[in-house]
Amino acid sequence: MVHRIFGALARAALVVLLIITPSLMLPEVSADTAQVVALVAVFGAALAFFEYVSAYPGLIEFRDAPPFNRLRFGSLLITVFLLSLIMRGFTYPSVASVLVTAIGGLIGYVLDFPGSPVRLMIQALPHTATLRDFELMRIAAGMSYLISLVSLCFFLIALRVGYWPARNGSFNVWINLPTFDPTAGGDVVARLKRDARINILIGFLLPFVIPAVLHSASDLFGALDVTSVQSLIWTVAAWAFLPSSLFMRGIAMGRVATMIEMKRRETYARADLDHLPA
Repeated sequence: MVHRIFGALARAALVVLLIITPSLMLPEVSADTAQVVALVAVFGAALAFFEYVSAYPGLIEFRDAPPFNRLRFGSLLITVFLLSLIMRGFTYPSVASVLVTAIGGLIGYVLDFPGSPVRLMIQALPHTATLRDFELMRIAAGMSYLISLVSLCFFLIALRVGYWPARNGSFNVWINLPTFDPTAGGDVVARLKRDARINILIGFLLPFVIPAVLHSASDLFGALDVTSVQSLIWTVAAWAFLPSSLFMRGIAMGRVATMIEMKRRETYARADLDHLPA
């Protein structure tokens, strides 16, 4: 119980760190923005603490199947940190900010071709945006996309070399997939495979859909505010993080379905052996 409480507190602190990172790194953060960030940080910390301190599942999936959530959280934290470093570098340049900006600019330039997600994100900017704003979006989108691809590669490597998710013993479907109802009808394996395909498909389409939604919603809610650096950071981070997260979820659910299928075969084979005459 004590170990669970300390683990929940550590996770809550990391959530707070993630949310307040842009405010800590960016210059000239207004008092109103700081208050909103503090409120969101408290809410996020409370959600993470009560989720992990409880013995029963809530909303977070694969809670007891590391490194799934650690990779997803780490990729989002690194994305937000590096984007904040890039934005800070335009006011207070440093060796680290120049290096990260150069890498993001190179990746953004390579991925900036007609029809690419990076080009669509650049086109989501308002027509009043300056050349500097377009260049900034290209750098931020390139860096975010690179981190999402690297995190996805690390997850695939963990699947291959770590025998995930049953590396640490038994895998509890109820705790690790609390939003999946195995009694809803139909074969569990077929439903898991179907959900896996849907998640992978949505993850593939989101980098193209999100810029289109931002562009379409500009008439109702206003265009993407490039002057609000924090809004730009979170928008680009979500644009890169959500697709890779759905890719990971789809691959993970497919892996769970395969694991259940293998267990079934072993059980059926053992039952057939037990019924053989001595």
